[in-house]
Amino acid sequence: MGTLRDLQFALQLKIEELRQRDALIDELELELDAKDDLIRRLQGELDRLRVTLGAPGSSTGQHRAPSLRAKRRAVVTEPTDLDPKLLLQNPPVIHSKSQDSQRVIEAALMENEWLRFVGREQLLALVDCAYSTTAGQGTKVFQEGEEASHTFIVEEGKLEASRAGQKLHIIEAGTLCGELALLYNHTCTNTVTALTSSKFWVIERQTFQRIMQRSGILRITQNLDVLRSVPLLCALPDDILIKVSDALEEFHYREGDYIIRHGCPGDALFIVNRGQVRVLERRSISEESVCVSILSQGNCFGERALKGEVVRSLSVVAAGDVTCLAINRESLKRCIGEQDDARENGTNEPKTKAEEEGAELCDVSSSDVQVLCNVGEGRYGITQLVHLKNDGSRVFALKIIRKHAVVSPGHRERIFSEKQIMIDAHCAFIVRLYQTFRDGKCLYMLMEACLGGDLWTLLKERGPFDENAVRFYTACVLEALSFLHSQGVLHRDLKPENVLLDHKGYAKLAGFSSAKKLGSLQRVWSFCGSVGYQAPEVILLRGHSATVDYWTLGVFVYELLNSSPPFSGLDQLKVYAAVLRGIDAVEFPNTMSKPVVDLIKRLCRENPTERLGQRNGVKDIRGHKWFEGFDWLGLRDGSHAPPIVPNVHSLLDRGADSSSSENHTDLSPVDDSDWDKDF
Repeated sequence: MGTLRDLQFALQLKIEELRQRDALIDELELELDAKDDLIRRLQGELDRLRVTLGAPGSSTGQHRAPSLRAKRRAVVTEPTDLDPKLLLQNPPVIHSKSQDSQRVIEAALMENEWLRFVGREQLLALVDCAYSTTAGQGTKVFQEGEEASHTFIVEEGKLEASRAGQKLHIIEAGTLCGELALLYNHTCTNTVTALTSSKFWVIERQTFQRIMQRSGILRITQNLDVLRSVPLLCALPDDILIKVSDALEEFHYREGDYIIRHGCPGDALFIVNRGQVRVLERRSISEESVCVSILSQGNCFGERALKGEVVRSLSVVAAGDVTCLAINRESLKRCIGEQDDARENGTNEPKTKAEEEGAELCDVSSSDVQVLCNVGEGRYGITQLVHLKNDGSRVFALKIIRKHAVVSPGHRERIFSEKQIMIDAHCAFIVRLYQTFRDGKCLYMLMEACLGGDLWTLLKERGPFDENAVRFYTACVLEALSFLHSQGVLHRDLKPENVLLDHKGYAKLAGFSSAKKLGSLQRVWSFCGSVGYQAPEVILLRGHSATVDYWTLGVFVYELLNSSPPFSGLDQLKVYAAVLRGIDAVEFPNTMSKPVVDLIKRLCRENPTERLGQRNGVKDIRGHKWFEGFDWLGLRDGSHAPPIVPNVHSLLDRGADSSSSENHTDLSPVDDSDWDKDF
């Protein structure tokens, strides 16, 4: 008996010991979770600091506090105006080369972090279009500080990269150099010198652009050919068909899969893109379904659903692997123009009111304003807070553009485009441009003053916003995008720096230097935007539509909630590579709710046709569950309480500081003949 008691006592001791261990494990798991959260927060802070140190205009960042770093500036290239027919008729020139050389070029392109994403067909076209050249010993291939328009791949020889006279590294055979020059007028940061006689293959930016643009145009024209084969759609004009093409969704089926089923409701038209389908009819309930026809590429079915049919009268089954394109009734109506989302949501302000405000200021010139303070500095000038000398109660923002800084026709075209887009933007959620004027030195844009500052500054001062605040600011941005898209305008540079708060705390969209009206084929092709915010189709020059703004909206929401964007870092090419790898490779903090994570991921799909908003525009985004219960009417009529009400008095009190009122006396007059006299 004594032995049994001892065993029972020992067992109880073991059980108690196990309980203590379980409790310790629970405590350690909680501690581990807390440390994981700390690591995520520190990683976000590290990413922010990396962006700070890598900001344009900073050398090492050692003497600058993170909160004072320069704001991100968008890359804006020369406008790209395409003649699609001319581009298709004139393919890039192909240069002959040996198979060994082809393999060297292809391997170098495939090893590059972002060029590997251009697509197999386009990559082979780049190989074909590369041309050879040589450099003797001591020849400078790239010069530090110069603008480059080409990249090169070393096949033979050895080169050296240096900066400010300091050797950096050796460039061996098989290496690709200067790839950023394929995207825009990149200023070389290094000098590259041939150490030995070298042979390399050159790819010009213009060639890269033509290859990528041609592939995008071919894809659109092929979709148009398919849509023109649909009797219900063939009479529609091309611009409408392009919108229909953008709204098409792609579906894949295997042998025996039902695409539509007899007796089931339906509201979509299907077009066979690849493979074949069997159309089955059941003449009576007691009989088996009979195949009445076989449809192949270019054939469509289900078109009666677009006219209002709600129950399918036939079944359609995949005969092998099949790809179908589909569009539903609501999306088709939107494309054809039966729905005007911008008019429904009430974001338009009465144009007569806007015209009245502009008319009051039509005679204003630079001599009529008094400078209060500088509020921003851009690539081509500054922005000042001013008031009218004859009415100190009316405060405005005055954007001043130095003429001598804007010399190329492309720059002038972009500035006039920005002016026209903003002057026509009569929307409560877009910063108002009241009037423009000029003198011998500068161009002036008199705009609405948003005294609450920008979200970027608030984000750096206050840290991440909570979801309710982000939802409010995102809703304001959505109203602005809804208006712009209804006018056929893309913003293309949404980021916290370009969202300003008015005196009430409502957000308004600004920063229209990258904005552009949709061109032919309902696409624009320029490489533009801010690093970390650019969508994949912008980086790859495939042409982009309104869905590019939905991508930036997803990045915008992520940054407001996390203090740093999902794609960031010191190396611009690595950022592009991260964007092209996709949003699914991004780790989301546990602090983000499941609905907002779902919203971001659906906005940032790599394929533009899969993004939330592709089918029904902003309406689809408003309907996402993250916005469930949001007071859209209250937002539009101004009764929705903003999360932050700015204290604008401190900024207005700075009016005594008019140190900048000399208004650029250091600038000499320039030739005015090339500027529109009505600016």
